[in-house]
Amino acid sequence: MLILEAVNLKKYYGDRLIISTNDLEIRRGDKIGIVGENGAGKTTLLNILSGETDADTGVIKRYCSAAYIKQFSDENVNTQGKLFKEFGVDDKFDCQKASGGERAKLSIAAELSKNSSLLLADEPTSNLDYKSIKILKEKLSKIETIVLISHDRDFMDTLCNKIIEIRNGKLFFYEGNYSFYKKQKDLRIKRQKTEYEEYIEEKIRLEKATRDVNSKSKSMKKTPKRMGNSEARLHKRAVNEKKKKLDGAVKGIKSRIEKLQVKEKPDKILKVKIDFSLTNPPQNKIIISSSNFCFKYNKNEIFHNAKFKVYNGMKTAVVGDNGSGKTTLLNLINMQDEQIYTVPKAVIGYFHQNFEDLDFDKTVLQNVMVSSIQSESCVRTILARLLIFGDAVNKKVEVLSGGEKIKVSFAKLFASKANVLLLDEPTNYLDMQSIEALEDFLKGYEGTVLFVSHDRAFINSVANRVFILENEKITEFEGNLEQFEKNKKVSKNQENVYIEKSILQMKLTEIVSRMSLKDCDKEALDKEYQCIAKQLNKM
Repeated sequence: MLILEAVNLKKYYGDRLIISTNDLEIRRGDKIGIVGENGAGKTTLLNILSGETDADTGVIKRYCSAAYIKQFSDENVNTQGKLFKEFGVDDKFDCQKASGGERAKLSIAAELSKNSSLLLADEPTSNLDYKSIKILKEKLSKIETIVLISHDRDFMDTLCNKIIEIRNGKLFFYEGNYSFYKKQKDLRIKRQKTEYEEYIEEKIRLEKATRDVNSKSKSMKKTPKRMGNSEARLHKRAVNEKKKKLDGAVKGIKSRIEKLQVKEKPDKILKVKIDFSLTNPPQNKIIISSSNFCFKYNKNEIFHNAKFKVYNGMKTAVVGDNGSGKTTLLNLINMQDEQIYTVPKAVIGYFHQNFEDLDFDKTVLQNVMVSSIQSESCVRTILARLLIFGDAVNKKVEVLSGGEKIKVSFAKLFASKANVLLLDEPTNYLDMQSIEALEDFLKGYEGTVLFVSHDRAFINSVANRVFILENEKITEFEGNLEQFEKNKKVSKNQENVYIEKSILQMKLTEIVSRMSLKDCDKEALDKEYQCIAKQLNKM
């Protein structure tokens, strides 16, 4: 059953065509994931489908009610919904006092409470902890029709049965989940590379053939001076005929070159190498530390006698439930709280998503260069690696999408004098390609990084240490999140084995006691004893 359709849809920003599609249909049961680079028009498409934004041309027909979970939403929520308690925010209706994760859950609970036939969701997992993502996934799996933007690969794989990729303003449709789409895209890129290499090889071969024929034509002998008139005419005619054939061959080869179907060169992945020595980095083994710190927010105690150490050059992920103090910890470090020691040469750069570090009236390049200690060439390479190329560096920040603004904030941070980076949910609102670029950059970064993230793949790729925040304490672990969870599982299993051993040993003691009684069945007890002893030996 058709519940929404868009016909001859077009949307421009200035003279740039953002969205163009002749026919888009959403049917009951569709669970559509929208993907594309930052600035491709993903949010614009959702805004048009929801009615938040008007298209420049085309017709939108909606045959049902729609709820819309928006990114960067500061709207007051309708407190009449039933799901606030499930998301743990039934006492957080004052958005000014709620954390980023709590505001996201308020918005999600409010929209899901509408029980609409169609749900539009723009990056709904951003700022959510693992527990909340699990709840959200369960809720969305019960909704019949969804159109979803997300950078969470596992989330899209679980929920989506169709993918729409927005590329150069056009919509490309795929059946299946994100993994299936990714396989198709990888095959397309591989095919593009092969076709480009074949095109270049054939073009070089034909150009060489042209040069060879031209060389033959130029090397043809002129009529000798001693030759008689009759003989000279014959020689000249033969030369002209050969020359004409060679010229015809050249024209034919040139025609073949012109008719070659030009193949687009695949994008080259740039390597960024910043001059980290310009930041005058500290040489201390421990950069930031605290042996005993406490923090309360109103009457709510976030940290009590907590301690931690941030080591030089390490990439440390901070994980924990919403409200456990992840962002609070980064804020306390950034504000140089008196309970936390930071070495004198540490220069902190703090990334958070309110864009307060950006001047919207200036261009991308101007924003980055104003605080850069790196060369303009290096800055342009950083921006290019973050998928802001060529003339795009001259765009004003005010016209950029949310994801593009985030990338400008990253570039500004990476080119600055900072040698210690604090990153609060750095992957939020970034497309997959940009997340991979950020992973690559951070893994090669020579400085110290402390970051909050709910993106498991990103944490496991970048982190070599983990801080686990729970019960007002900070537990430190050497390794990434996956290694921590495996270690925790092994520890739990060992604990279970210890308990089981203790129970079996108690049973053996009991059997020995019973065997000392006069009326006991010694044969049966001995058999039971041997059986339990074997179990203990196996353990």
